[in-house]
Amino acid sequence: MTRDTLILHAGYRSAKDAGPFRDGPQFSSTFVSPGDPADHAMTYGRFHNPTWAAWEDALGVLEGGHAVSFASGMAAVAAVFGVCLRPGDVVVLPAESYYTTRVVASNWLTTIGVKPRLAATAGNAQARALDGARLLWIETPANPTLDVCDIRLLVDAAHHANALVAVDNTTATSYLQPALTLGADYVICSDTKAMTGHSDLVLGHVATNDADRAAALRTWRTQQGAVPGPMEVWLAHRSLATLPLRLSRQCAAAQVVAEFLATVNAVREVNYPGLPTHPGHTIARSQMHAFGSVIGFDLGTRDAAERVLRRLALVREATSFGGIHSTAERRARWGGDAISEGYIRLSVGCESAEDIVADLAAALGE
Repeated sequence: MTRDTLILHAGYRSAKDAGPFRDGPQFSSTFVSPGDPADHAMTYGRFHNPTWAAWEDALGVLEGGHAVSFASGMAAVAAVFGVCLRPGDVVVLPAESYYTTRVVASNWLTTIGVKPRLAATAGNAQARALDGARLLWIETPANPTLDVCDIRLLVDAAHHANALVAVDNTTATSYLQPALTLGADYVICSDTKAMTGHSDLVLGHVATNDADRAAALRTWRTQQGAVPGPMEVWLAHRSLATLPLRLSRQCAAAQVVAEFLATVNAVREVNYPGLPTHPGHTIARSQMHAFGSVIGFDLGTRDAAERVLRRLALVREATSFGGIHSTAERRARWGGDAISEGYIRLSVGCESAEDIVADLAAALGE
């Protein structure tokens, strides 16, 4: 059976089982569990929930491993840091990784004696920073620069150096980039974005091939209270069934949009791994099934970028990415990233590529 079909049916009842396709969300905080708690699958809502179990089973089909759901992408990030790192450890992070990941590393991790070490994603520079490291953190394509690195090469280098590897797969998702298959020990995803795709949920998850590591993540979730809400999880599970459809359409449209932007004189640079001119195109082509829905392009100045954003009629100005509605923002407005003041991060939605290009062309004066 094809992967798309397996994802569509993941976590649902068998076609031969009577009843609803899938149970509704379970809102219980307390479960009747007389006697020995070990005799009961469900006891208390911070420990477990049947709605989580179905969602995690479905995520396991997508990821090819054990999945643990969290209340947000950053809760998932913190969990991997928490179960992997101890005082004196070194974590190697991408210099252009998601900003809040770097903030957590420079604040919380340093206060407990963990040493963050930054190296560029491009050129696989992290491979040269692994001496004495406990954990290598990879993000490819990086957000928001869309730099690309070779996951397999970095995994091999890290394991040779006795370091674990975690891949933040939020930009691509494991539908486009099977990071566990490429050798990662942990895969992290902010399900707020393309995984659920409707800009209405905040969730995250971690996947691993190792059952003991998954158990440690669940213990962390229980003790730290980083638990997802059952309604959010139920809606996320419903959204997962359309992931192949959504992302396939978004990636196809993003390719068209990127190729258009590359022809516009006012655009100084287009960052999209699907363009042959992208420095990481060959690597991306080897490890991704498609190139994603996010494009970066530089208009040079803050004024130029904000003028274009004001003129957009279809594309909404908003942060985050991966939703079915196209969005864009001048990314430097938040600070924290070494990017141009005129750099726009565009998230291509499920609208017609023709309509998105027309909207951009009008805004750019083409």
